[in-house]
Amino acid sequence: MQKRFLSSITNKVPQVLLTLGLLYSSSAAFAQKSTSASPYSQFGFGQMREDLLPQQRAMGGLSTAIRYFGSVYNTNPSNPASYSAAQFSTFDAGLYGNYTQLSSSNKSDNTADFAFSHITMTFPMKKAGGISMGLLPYSDLGYNSNSVQKLDSINYRKVFTGEGGITKAYFGYGVNVTKNLSVGANISYLFGTLNDFSRTEFPYNYGALNVQLQDKREIQGVSFDYGAQYYATIKKEYSLTIGYSGSLNNAIHDRTTSYTTRIAPSANSEDSNIALDTIYSTDRVRRDLNLPLKHNVGITFAKTNRWLVGAEFKYADWSKFQVRKGEANLKTNYGFAIGGQITPDPTSFKYTNLMDYRIGFRYNKTQYFINKQDINDMAITFGVGLPLARNPYSGAFSKINISAELGQMGTINNSLIRERYVNLNVGFTLNDRWFRKNSID
Repeated sequence: MQKRFLSSITNKVPQVLLTLGLLYSSSAAFAQKSTSASPYSQFGFGQMREDLLPQQRAMGGLSTAIRYFGSVYNTNPSNPASYSAAQFSTFDAGLYGNYTQLSSSNKSDNTADFAFSHITMTFPMKKAGGISMGLLPYSDLGYNSNSVQKLDSINYRKVFTGEGGITKAYFGYGVNVTKNLSVGANISYLFGTLNDFSRTEFPYNYGALNVQLQDKREIQGVSFDYGAQYYATIKKEYSLTIGYSGSLNNAIHDRTTSYTTRIAPSANSEDSNIALDTIYSTDRVRRDLNLPLKHNVGITFAKTNRWLVGAEFKYADWSKFQVRKGEANLKTNYGFAIGGQITPDPTSFKYTNLMDYRIGFRYNKTQYFINKQDINDMAITFGVGLPLARNPYSGAFSKINISAELGQMGTINNSLIRERYVNLNVGFTLNDRWFRKNSID
């Protein structure tokens, strides 16, 4: 029996090494790739992405009080207390896509992008709880604006752009402290580079060199978040879960280097914005940045294997975040979400009855206050969970989770920009019993 157990572990080692390799090789892509096209991402850290997988996004972002989907655990990094509910070794990875329409009072534009979104693993430890690790997008920077200026008789263009992103690598542990109460915590490492560019562009036929100022912000630091869940069974087939998650004012570091470069104009867009030389640069200037104090409270009510409904309130205080010189102070972000899931008949032979159907709504008063105007974000969300065939030998089963968010952020009032967007997330979830001991010699 011991040999069979060791053989089972040995057979899983390549899978573990492959997953860890994906975590490592994906980290650079996460840090550099931006999937934001929001003009509001130029403030703070950019557009915040939250620790949500597609199955949670489809229900408006419900996560704090989510313990099971049906009767099966799904990784939920938003509340580490949930790791104690893990029944199988769970692997989850996915893709993210975005289509955004930007509108002002007199013009509009469209953008689209996609990227690798997340990769997570969770392992049950029986009575000792569960552990989880992974890579998640923390924020995205991506904006582009320009205006035409006049110098004597020459029209030139002022261009402001930003790109980059911050990635969150986390490790978490959750444990049951009583029959109905679990607690947990995540330790995370945030890393990435945010680049802001301001450029003066003269006409190509004028023969003048363009000038570009670049602020390169290298973000690094450790953060902690924690959570708790109280769950109770009601008349055997119903369950109630109340959840809380939060974080303190974690401090991380911003090391900024500024470059001033000269650029030769080019008629070919592929050769544009290539620096000829650097005429000025600064040393890396370090700043300590306080992450927002967060509090999330949620509640869900479910019928085992059939349906789940819930609501959640979220609060994040950005007022103590150290903004850059000349940037407007951020404010408090608060919002709510409602949503649910239904599985028509998990015992049916009809595939559409086995699918999970999810829907939700979320609203956020964001941390941005511009031109005396609050910037609000709201979206209708929906999605499906598509079960795949179960492996009769290993017991492994998997599911494809798809979510869509149809939303609007901002307004065209007070010379601002309105965003209307469609966010698509696709995730693949694999559940298996790794490192199990065979019951027969």
